[in-house]
Amino acid sequence: MKKFHYSLVLGFLLPTFSPWLVQGVGFRLPNQDPVAIARGNAFTATADNPSAIYYNPAGITRLEGQYMQFGLYAIAAQSSYRSPRGERSETKFEVQGAPQLYYVFSPKEKPFSFGLGLYSPYGLGLEWPEDSGFRTLTLEGRLAYVSLNPVVAWEIHPTLSMAVGPTVNLGRVRFRRGLLAPGDSFLFKGDGADIGFNAGLLWQPHEQWSVGLSYRSATDINFKGESKAEPYTPAEDTSARMDFPQFVIGGISYRPTKDWNIEVDVDWCDWDALNTVTFKKLSGNSDFPLNFTSSFMYSLGVTRYVNRGYFVSGGYFFSENSAPDKNFNPSVPDTDQHSFSVGIGRQAQHWSWAVTYQLLTGSWRTVRDNQSTSLIGESADGQYKFFNNAVNFSVGYRF
Repeated sequence: MKKFHYSLVLGFLLPTFSPWLVQGVGFRLPNQDPVAIARGNAFTATADNPSAIYYNPAGITRLEGQYMQFGLYAIAAQSSYRSPRGERSETKFEVQGAPQLYYVFSPKEKPFSFGLGLYSPYGLGLEWPEDSGFRTLTLEGRLAYVSLNPVVAWEIHPTLSMAVGPTVNLGRVRFRRGLLAPGDSFLFKGDGADIGFNAGLLWQPHEQWSVGLSYRSATDINFKGESKAEPYTPAEDTSARMDFPQFVIGGISYRPTKDWNIEVDVDWCDWDALNTVTFKKLSGNSDFPLNFTSSFMYSLGVTRYVNRGYFVSGGYFFSENSAPDKNFNPSVPDTDQHSFSVGIGRQAQHWSWAVTYQLLTGSWRTVRDNQSTSLIGESADGQYKFFNNAVNFSVGYRF
């Protein structure tokens, strides 16, 4: 019975709230709210809407009463490859979406606030053609991941708040790569769950300045399912444990006047936690080395508030790649990435809305001396480029 209920939850939440996405920041999905995205995700020290549950949960103490917000992040993504011999290949073009749902309750004149978020902090999804030149390294990689995140925040002082809450994380993975001949493949599909936590601190020593700090714990999910070597062997029970990194974000917001908000954030992600994924099965284990390295993300955001609650924002972030050349695998085509964004919105007495456009791109990445394991000597050496356009919108209501 427990297994039935567990599968039922996975079957509902994962397709609904965590579609297969592709990103250029490992497989993190840092884009969780249009107001924040428009500011290049420089939002940790601002955190003044319900998405603070993700960006900095201490920020929910700034919201009074009940506040619910729904958003949708829609992305059109594609990765390109050029081999050392000049041959070209591209991933299958896909348009995908990731919803977000947040609820905050801050009782009047009480020091405690409560929140609940449902969102996808990680996501990956791509499919290379059979003639890519590295089919035995990867053909398809897909990860769906959704977090249910209740939080409690405490306003210790009118200038200082802190918060903490558990994250209940559900995941689903699908991985496929070629074996010896065209048309054959190793395929693994599995589900899993784990628990972590997030925490935040928000300090505003002066009306023009605020400082934010946000932390998300590392987690690891043991995906359980089945694998098969088509057409050679039948399906068999298989498991694969994957580590998800901890990360810390710090930000400083400056408000020279009530009409302007400028913020700079620095984000450190401990990708060193992700090393080798081992597919464990009775017929023999199979290793999938990744050996990521820790990386930084740098964000800058500016918001101009105008009449009747309207605002416009612009932002930029730069994310370092985390996948070293030695173990680079096209299933996670990680590159240095630049993101440019612009957005508009309005905060009225009860209703709020926001819309943001985001462009994510980077220069061609050249991979040399790749040592990924291949049965027939294929290599991931070559050049890779990641490009996508994304739109995020949200609508909120204060009770």
